Amino acid sequence: MLNEQLKTLSETTAAAPEAPKREPKRDQFGRSYGTGRRKESTARVWVKPGSGKVVVNGKEQEKYFGRKTHLLVINQPFLVSGRVNQFDVMCTVKGGGLSGQAGAVRHGISRALEQYEPSLRPALKKAGLLTRDSRAVERKKAGLHGARRAKQWVKR
Repeated sequence: MLNEQLKTLSETTAAAPEAPKREPKRDQFGRSYGTGRRKESTARVWVKPGSGKVVVNGKEQEKYFGRKTHLLVINQPFLVSGRVNQFDVMCTVKGGGLSGQAGAVRHGISRALEQYEPSLRPALKKAGLLTRDSRAVERKKAGLHGARRAKQWVKR
């Protein structure tokens, strides 16, 4: 009886529909596209096979982002997926400051890599690179100096 139950269980798991295989999405130039967002910044990112050159708004990544931390943030998707110096990136980014723009470019690169090579999705998803970081600046409230900073109070 136990053997019959195991047999029916194995048949039902074998007959269960598998997750659909994702097809790579590439344009006529062999590029994949991804949109990234962080704070007030939006990045449009194109990824194609190459030597690892990253161009942001027409400038090299080292010239556009001065801080090493921003460069580490941008290259994180390649480190997680094991694709360092295998893809060229061309992106345009608008809005916000450099930190938000670096996060937006990272998000865009992650999404574009997933479009180019769908097998990278589990690694990128596990590292949290496909999720938009929704944290933003809290708004200023009436009667306060900032979002939470109260006016100075003097007893005498």
